[in-house]
Amino acid sequence: MRLKAKSSHRIGSLVLNPGGPGGSGMTQAAIASVNLRHTEIPQRFDVVGFDPRGVGASTPSIDCFTDAQRDHGDDRVTSLGTAGMWTADDTRDLVDDCARGSGGRRALSTVGTRNTARDLDILRAALGEDKLTFSGQSYGTRLGAGYAEMFPNNVRAMVLDGAIDPRLGTAQRRISLHRGFQRSFDLMAASCAQDARCPLGTDPAAATTVFQQLVRPLLTKPAPAGHGRELGFNQATGGVTTGLYYSEQWPAIIAGIAELKHSGRGDKLLALNDALGVRGPDGQWNNQLDANFAINCNDEQRRTPAQEASLRRQVFHASPFMDPGQAVDGASRDACENWPAPPTLGIPYAQEVDTASLPPTLVISVTGDPVTPYESGKSLAADLGATMLTAEGERHTVAQAGSNSCVNRIVAEYLIDLRLPPGDRVCRL
Repeated sequence: MRLKAKSSHRIGSLVLNPGGPGGSGMTQAAIASVNLRHTEIPQRFDVVGFDPRGVGASTPSIDCFTDAQRDHGDDRVTSLGTAGMWTADDTRDLVDDCARGSGGRRALSTVGTRNTARDLDILRAALGEDKLTFSGQSYGTRLGAGYAEMFPNNVRAMVLDGAIDPRLGTAQRRISLHRGFQRSFDLMAASCAQDARCPLGTDPAAATTVFQQLVRPLLTKPAPAGHGRELGFNQATGGVTTGLYYSEQWPAIIAGIAELKHSGRGDKLLALNDALGVRGPDGQWNNQLDANFAINCNDEQRRTPAQEASLRRQVFHASPFMDPGQAVDGASRDACENWPAPPTLGIPYAQEVDTASLPPTLVISVTGDPVTPYESGKSLAADLGATMLTAEGERHTVAQAGSNSCVNRIVAEYLIDLRLPPGDRVCRL
């Protein structure tokens, strides 16, 4: 999708990636154009979004689960951080199901980040651009870093917001991710505790225990959630983590927990969980989570059952509000263990970037980001020789949201005039 520049002083194309992996860039182009309408960016650039391999409108798209399976919560692609048992047969069946729905096993093995980085360079040429101007958030920072590593001479400007740390292995990154979720859960609980009606109680130190008491019974007795659907443990914790991405959504989480506590219903938490997987009002699901699974299987390191069990224990230690209280030994498998091809990204990655050839780039990191920790931005900026902008706040990514005038101004100055801020610059969200 290309939304053409509104000014005659057009610079070129700005290509976006919304993250995920699995997020639709076509959708994001429309959203970002609206979000950034008060800046000069859509005036000076064609805003371009593309659905990467396996994602959204691209064909073949990754399709592992039916809408009915998703509605019933039977769409697990990993037991990490969730309840349930896995066997080797389960992981084989999962790959078989994905292959049947996605154009075969070869299609599954060609949706990795390095494939998409090559596609991105072809897109740059198709747009008639000698150099790429790119804005990527969350997973989009992995795609951007991969592109910078492979095609440093083809970059004009690059904004990487909400950095994935290229130095961390899969296990380390997931532990860091869940530690961030727990930090945000604790901050939300402390904010809620100021109100005597808080469903998590008025003692923030006890909030995790109170939450576990509310959601662990859902393992065996899901709560009704309307339209014939139910809220299970995985959907309840999924709804909470979805809301934790942005502090503005904390009230919605609290309302959902209150509904579960006082009426025994899960409508509100299920709606939050549906938002993560992008379930439409017609009951149809976007394929974002299917694509997320496939792309990560092509990128990330594999683990033995013993390593997976160890990782689950570490995850629950880092993020106890998500702990189902179940044994992990003998129940843990890497969902990618039977994937038809080995990972191709290589972790760590972006360690061999030719920083002499790569133009100055901008990395943005939010101090209270629950998904991509602030320190990850420092690592990525160091590896790319980039300037880092610090944003003080509690949210995941900010540049494409258009919600902060300080960030908007700095990003516009960089993309339009290639002028970077001082390395110690801070914006308060």
